Amino acid sequence: MVLTGLIRKLGHQLAEIRERALRNILCKVEHNLICCADLVQERLLFLHLLEWFNFPSVPMKEEVLSLLNRLVKYSPAVQHLVDLGAVEFLSKLRSNVEPDLQAEIDGILDGLFVLPSEVPELYSASYQTSQTELPQQPEILTGYFPQDKSSFQLEVPPQPVANPTVKCLKFSTFPWLPLTTADRHVLSSNESSLRSSNHTLIWNTCELLKDVIMQDFPAEIFLQRPKIVQSLLSLLKLAFGGEGKHRLALQSVSCLQQLCVYLRNRLNFHRDPSFFSNKQDTVSQNSSLSYCHEARVTHHSQNPSPGSSSPRPSVVGRTGQRPRGDGQDWDAVSSSGSSSHAHVNSRVSVHSPLDVVHLGLPGLEAEDALELRFQQLSLPQFCISILESAVPLLKTGSRQMIIRVLELLAEDMILIGEAISADIWDDSSLFAIDMKEKLLTVLGSLGDTMCYHKNSISLEQPEAVLVHHRMAFVSISLFAVRLLQTLLPVEKASHFLPEPMSAALFLVSLDMPVSLEYPNIHEAVVAYLEQLNSENYSIYKRTAEAIYSIECTCNFLYDVGKEGEKNLLELVELADQALRSFSYHQHFPLVKEIIFICSKIWKSAQASPLLQGESQKVFLRMLSHPLLQVKVKTYHCCLEVIKECLGIHNVSKPVSSLCNGIHFLLHPKVLYEISAFGIQEPKSEVSAAAKAILMHLLQGRLMMTALTWNKFIESLCPVIPVLQGYADTEDPLGNCILLLSKASSEDGEGALPCTTRLRSMLRLLLVKKPSVRVLALKLLACHLTREEGADTKRPSIDATILSRVTNLFIVKKPIELKLDDRRELIIKLETVEKVYEIFISDDIDLVLRKSAAEQLAVIMQDIKMHAVVKKLQLIDKIIEYLNECVGQDGEVVECLVQPSLTLLRKVLCADPAIRVSLSQESSLLTLLFRVSLIFHEDCTVVTEVGALFCLLLFDEVSRMDMWSDNPSNKPSSPSVFSLPVSVSRRYHLPVLVLGHHAVSPYSIVLPLSADCLALKPVSDMLRIAWNLSWYHGSDNLLKQMNSETKIQEFLDSLKLSTEDALTLKMTYTASGLKDCLHSIAQAAAHREVRTAVTRMSFYLLNDRLSFTGGTGPCGVTLKSLSWHNTLNRFLQVLPACTEDEKLLIDIIHFLNKLLKEQRKNVSVELLNWILELLLRHSPNPLLDLLVLTESQAREETDDIRTAVRQQLQKELMALFNTLLLSFVAVTDRKCLELFYVFQTQLALKLLQCLRVTDAPHFYGLPSLERTLRGMAHLTAFPGWSSHSPLTKPLEICVKYLSGLLEVITSFYVERGGNAMSFMGKGVTKSTVLCLLHLSHEMMAQAQSSEWMSLWFLPLGGHSEEHVPTQQGLAWLIPLWVDRDPEVRFTSLGLGSALTTLETGCVALANSCQNISGGLWGTVLNILLDQSECSMVRREAAFIFQNLLVIPMPSVVIKDYTWQGPCVHDEDSGLSLIGKPALQALLYHCHFYEHLNQMVKHCYLGRYKFDLNCSALNGTSEGNDINGLDDSFKFWRAPSRLSNQDQDPSSLSTSETMVATSSESAELQLPGLSTAPLPEAPHDQFVTQGQHETASPQLLPDSSISAPLPRQCVFVTPPLLSAMCSLLDSLLVTAPRDTANALQQTHLIELLCSMADASLIEISVQELQGLLPVSPPVEHTQAQVSFLLEYLSSLSRLLQSCLLVDPDLVIQDELLKPLITNIIRVLTICTKDILDVEVISAFYQTWTHLFNLLAALLRKAGPASFPSITMGLARYWAAVIGEPIIYDFYISFICITIARSYIYTFFFYVNVYK
Repeated sequence: MVLTGLIRKLGHQLAEIRERALRNILCKVEHNLICCADLVQERLLFLHLLEWFNFPSVPMKEEVLSLLNRLVKYSPAVQHLVDLGAVEFLSKLRSNVEPDLQAEIDGILDGLFVLPSEVPELYSASYQTSQTELPQQPEILTGYFPQDKSSFQLEVPPQPVANPTVKCLKFSTFPWLPLTTADRHVLSSNESSLRSSNHTLIWNTCELLKDVIMQDFPAEIFLQRPKIVQSLLSLLKLAFGGEGKHRLALQSVSCLQQLCVYLRNRLNFHRDPSFFSNKQDTVSQNSSLSYCHEARVTHHSQNPSPGSSSPRPSVVGRTGQRPRGDGQDWDAVSSSGSSSHAHVNSRVSVHSPLDVVHLGLPGLEAEDALELRFQQLSLPQFCISILESAVPLLKTGSRQMIIRVLELLAEDMILIGEAISADIWDDSSLFAIDMKEKLLTVLGSLGDTMCYHKNSISLEQPEAVLVHHRMAFVSISLFAVRLLQTLLPVEKASHFLPEPMSAALFLVSLDMPVSLEYPNIHEAVVAYLEQLNSENYSIYKRTAEAIYSIECTCNFLYDVGKEGEKNLLELVELADQALRSFSYHQHFPLVKEIIFICSKIWKSAQASPLLQGESQKVFLRMLSHPLLQVKVKTYHCCLEVIKECLGIHNVSKPVSSLCNGIHFLLHPKVLYEISAFGIQEPKSEVSAAAKAILMHLLQGRLMMTALTWNKFIESLCPVIPVLQGYADTEDPLGNCILLLSKASSEDGEGALPCTTRLRSMLRLLLVKKPSVRVLALKLLACHLTREEGADTKRPSIDATILSRVTNLFIVKKPIELKLDDRRELIIKLETVEKVYEIFISDDIDLVLRKSAAEQLAVIMQDIKMHAVVKKLQLIDKIIEYLNECVGQDGEVVECLVQPSLTLLRKVLCADPAIRVSLSQESSLLTLLFRVSLIFHEDCTVVTEVGALFCLLLFDEVSRMDMWSDNPSNKPSSPSVFSLPVSVSRRYHLPVLVLGHHAVSPYSIVLPLSADCLALKPVSDMLRIAWNLSWYHGSDNLLKQMNSETKIQEFLDSLKLSTEDALTLKMTYTASGLKDCLHSIAQAAAHREVRTAVTRMSFYLLNDRLSFTGGTGPCGVTLKSLSWHNTLNRFLQVLPACTEDEKLLIDIIHFLNKLLKEQRKNVSVELLNWILELLLRHSPNPLLDLLVLTESQAREETDDIRTAVRQQLQKELMALFNTLLLSFVAVTDRKCLELFYVFQTQLALKLLQCLRVTDAPHFYGLPSLERTLRGMAHLTAFPGWSSHSPLTKPLEICVKYLSGLLEVITSFYVERGGNAMSFMGKGVTKSTVLCLLHLSHEMMAQAQSSEWMSLWFLPLGGHSEEHVPTQQGLAWLIPLWVDRDPEVRFTSLGLGSALTTLETGCVALANSCQNISGGLWGTVLNILLDQSECSMVRREAAFIFQNLLVIPMPSVVIKDYTWQGPCVHDEDSGLSLIGKPALQALLYHCHFYEHLNQMVKHCYLGRYKFDLNCSALNGTSEGNDINGLDDSFKFWRAPSRLSNQDQDPSSLSTSETMVATSSESAELQLPGLSTAPLPEAPHDQFVTQGQHETASPQLLPDSSISAPLPRQCVFVTPPLLSAMCSLLDSLLVTAPRDTANALQQTHLIELLCSMADASLIEISVQELQGLLPVSPPVEHTQAQVSFLLEYLSSLSRLLQSCLLVDPDLVIQDELLKPLITNIIRVLTICTKDILDVEVISAFYQTWTHLFNLLAALLRKAGPASFPSITMGLARYWAAVIGEPIIYDFYISFICITIARSYIYTFFFYVNVYK
């Protein structure tokens, strides 16, 4: 309250009060009366401190800024200040203060830009906490970070310490890992070495990092203490340096790539719910400190460990120099000596290794942890830093550098996808803004690099340089697109993507080889381009259209050239598309072929109208093609066809067979195109050909059949209005046109119809040529004189009249044909009718009638008025008046003619139908001509008649829909009358009319303009596309390129350039790989081979970058190519020099990458080839090189040769490890036989490697770590030791055991347990894993249990000469409390394996008798430790179960080997052993209550958290994560079923078999989306369907280390399975007590409630590919196996319960849902599941479930029978449909029949069927 008051006074209006309050606060802070942790919670404080500068008087500026600078180091302060807008405020304030204060403000701003990472990052990627508390979770454990108050005296508030607005992160930082002084020294020493100026030292340090440090230290250490990473990033700058500096950059790249892989593995490890642990790092170390044995002495090691000064005593082990680890040193000792028991009193003062005590750790984290955490790199920062540093290296001229950098970036990109979400572009937080700026810079640099490599390909450079740039461009482009897809949604591209990347994507989109080889990448590029740049996208689209047209062109020519029947419709479609690319390829033979096809189609009378119509469209588009050369060629080809068909040379041939060939020309549309556009073409070649075509047709009547001529005349009639515009008495064509009007029906068949001829004569009056008009008048005069009743009509035709009317319709003021179309009627219809009545009334004076006609003419300007007068027969009345006018007494009505003509014009103009009708009435046309002659001096009347002639004589060509290519379904506006532009130009029209068809309606728009074609990327793409289409694919094209005979069939401009050929060959994977193999076969030097192998690696990398994996172009090609022989010569001979070894390294590295890429679908031929190489008799270089000969060892003085040889051994070991992993799914018998022999040979070689020390080089650690990892991979396969013809399997196992025990002694036992230090952790982990595998192998190979003594090590300290030496397994116990959960899990698994034998149980118990609680208490403590992870607790359960298998007495029996647990009460002095002690122990530990809580908190989800979600609030946005969780592969669940099924009564846990995991798992594994759930019964964190909760909701953070609730544990199905088996054993050991406990705690009901068939059904659907979005198949298989294992364990437990106490199971609320779930599991269809282990797990689970159902019928028939029969009847269809299930059911029904329920059973079946 005091503090609150002071803070309020900081905002007081009086400066004195503000100043006094500030001094008060500063004084309290100075004297530690208020700590900063209190101040940073007060938001009001920051508000007033900022507002301090807004008052008129501003004292104590420096003190205020100093306080802010002090507080800004704490994340809550950063959050408050950012929320208050402090960044902008301080930035503006800076310019208004003194220079010395500006530095203070800069410090504050720097603090605001630091991203804090003290939140529980692993669980909260979005930095939000939930305030919802879990039930029954009152206690809070310490969190991930140490609670040592000596490090910092702060009370951190419960608010999250990061900016809550940072929503763009899926994952930020890992849990903090404290380090010992020695570990910190190791990191510091390596960091210093990396900054050295000594190249050799830097090189060796990088090697040490890769081979040792990164194997030992968790990968996140290098982010939490980022100096090594920063040094490695700095080394990348040496890539452009000379004097070998680029090799140091390569080393740095290799280190960073390995770090990325290990970070991904760590991410996946933390994601696995089975390995989730609340165990604090320091707690787990402290727990191991308390372990000691009876003869506890003080001893200081000669090599002090980080914990040597701590209370931790010396752990069991040996003194002296570290043994070689070759399996030979202790052969005599390991078999001598005996087991003895420690004195009972020794337990009094000794703690269990599981006692959680807080002891001082002087060597652990004696540093400012808070400051360090603020300096750490978050995962997003690390990823972006790699991008920033590595992308510039892609411009180097080194192939090796580029491919290594790209491999690094590929790994980094996966991490980016796991750490950063696409929300970064919408995030306005400071962190997101900074990340965006860096990303955009990287993307811009990447775009520049792509453009650089693309534009560097020019003919002036050597071929090798061209190849380099091309390979780099392709691979970098693939990576860039993958990166964009990972980070940037397509729809946001236009807002953020920099211009260089936009330009680069444009280049990629126009890269033809890339689009063909990587179509999915090409599609993505086009999608981005569409959003980015509309102009570039338009160019791409038009280029793509041209390419499609080119393909159609070549396909058309190919199909036309084929023999046999052709699909003409398909050819026409191809021809239509082909027209669009003429402007590029100009392959004019295509024109002739298309015209021949059209002629052929129209020649046949049986051709379908559809085919004729489509071919005509193509022909018309050719006649009107925009490219002049095409038009010229088309017209000339048509002319040739006409000449061929109608030429004089055919006079002796049958006419009918020839003239059909011109039918394709005899169509109105074709003649219209020729007449309206061909003749008018400015290019004389076209116009001359068009005129010649028409001349031949018009003059070819004698050469045509009557049918053809009539067809021509019929087609010509609609075109005559256009054609007559060219009538001319002096021109040959014009004369031919005039002849059409002269010819009459009297001339015989084939002349124009009378009406058509009359119209043509009248039309000639409008022609511009006077001579033509004179001729027209003569023709019309003849017609009028011959007209019927001519004598009674005016005027009389004579020469005088004709001489006056030559220019009759050549008017000065043309009429505008325009009408109105008003929306509303202005005049009422009744008024119109009345006016009309006046107009037609004979009783009314003519003056009034004329006035009425004139009024009607005005009214008719509105189209809407036309209907009423047409209904009243206006047109007939007007014609009547006109006829009356031309009569002998017509002068009377002459006054009505002009308005009547106006009325008629307006009606015709608006009504096309009436226009068509009247245009065919020759009497009306003659009548109108007579009227014009009568009124030839009245300009108005003549103009009206001329307008009517325009409407009636040009009606055919006024209708655009008649001539258009694709006529519209919608009629044009009736008020619009227009004429072709060619008609308007050729005639003198008395009207003003709209023009149409200025260009041909059939003309197409070419996709590419000349400007586009001038672009080099466009022309390159089209040229390659043409050649690919011409030769029908890249294979044929490449064959032609390599052929000596060159046949040029097209233009030289279309020929591939050298650059094009190289681009195509390099991009096309098949040809590129063939070229590489050819180069290798022809190589004369090492460099050429290494270059070719590097190129082959590029193709492998491209497969990976293009999402295609093992099925990519490279993988497919290598499966089909015979490339093995090419590489054989390098793999069958021992290298003779360093260059040979370097070459062999490259080849082995390539093979390793190939096997990794094809791991899921590896070729059996490839495996056979490699195995045959490995099994060759001497020399066998690949195996022999693993171990150096004596002569090779003597050559080690040469540092370069030494480094090369070590690298060769590393590559060989990596190859063998990958090869071993590739055999997991192999079924080929021959291949497996070879593999078995190879396993044992490799085992013997690895044993030799273990014997060899390498002291001068990093104390032999690199080779030792490498050898042990290889052993771990090898020994994971059962039977690995059993295929040697000379050595017995057990002998090999014993040698392995001896060597491995020496290693674990040297690296763990003799170093005081080494639980705190990470140094040597890689050796420890691999060794324990090998020992676990070895235990199973020895059990399988040994005939007796005598081998158990070989596992004993001597008990005793380093200076215990007077203590009797004992044999035991005490060396194993410290491993159980190691800080690494994987070590704890594996070592406990080893304990469970050894305790499957009674001798193992006895030995382990004797080794633990110095520990409080002994073995029983230790194991039970681990099992019930809620802070421990499920997999560790599972192994403890197995050990506990194994201990129960051996019969134990209820009282002390002298000399009895196995007494069981022993419990001693110090107060009463009472001791219990055997079963009573077991019950007391279980009661004391609240065993069954713990089990109850475990079941209630079971987590059935597949993942612990999604990297995009907050586990604190249990929500997710469903983003994906890449990467394989290695811990999923650490064990095989199905094997437990098989082992127990073989002998249910055997010692129970021989099934814990750890499988090796790939060190670089490169599978793409999307995570499951998660969603918050309503509170589920028993707190089961499970969702329905696909979705899973990320974690339980946790309590809010109350300390800097983000503690989690004690009950926030992930109890997973594997642990529950182990608990079911343990309960089963307890029922056997103590049936009544166990049954009572189960009854009281309701455990059976809880366990049965966990059996959920729906989860298994959904997982099976995912495996069958039935769900649209499925997680990785490996994860789904693991989850199915876990759930099936749980059902099997539960079914065995329930069977035991039925035997001991049926009432535990016979409960309606338990049985009904249980039986329903059982039957649903029994009816799951497994048809499409491919995994053998999953299928096997199903079969074994079904067996157990049927056994359970049978037991239910036997023991609880009346209660269970109805539910079982009803369930079976309900799912009967599924039973019959699955043969295997059907067989199971038949057996089960037999049991049912035996129980005498047959009649009831079939009754229920019939009822429910």
